[in-house]
Amino acid sequence: MAVLFPFEVHTPYRRFYSGQVEAVILTLIDGEVCVYANHSAVTAPVCTGLLKIKDSGGAWKTAFIAEGIIEVKEHKTVLMSDSAEWPNEIDIDRARKAKEKAEEIMKDGSMKFDIENAAASFKRAEMRIKAWEMGKGN
Repeated sequence: MAVLFPFEVHTPYRRFYSGQVEAVILTLIDGEVCVYANHSAVTAPVCTGLLKIKDSGGAWKTAFIAEGIIEVKEHKTVLMSDSAEWPNEIDIDRARKAKEKAEEIMKDGSMKFDIENAAASFKRAEMRIKAWEMGKGN
């Protein structure tokens, strides 16, 4: 039987997830990480991307997460993210439009600030689309 641990995801607007999990996969600045029970303690910045949760029943769930921070402690893991959305919560048309707009700004942008903001917007839209596509089968 798998060893479970408590995992929570919080955004500024809601508690996105709370439950006992077998594993959590997400992306940090230096690459993807998988957290299991008894993982060493760590606090690290999280990149915009996909959050994969293996729940107590062994099923994988995928969600979109924006930048944030994860804190892994001995008995609990908490992710605080700017935003988190399940695939069925994603407005796919809005995400596609945001991606197109960001691409245009990155091509035509003359100011570094505009290009950097557009690149961040592009990444968020791209990850929302990917999460939505992965969730279509659910």
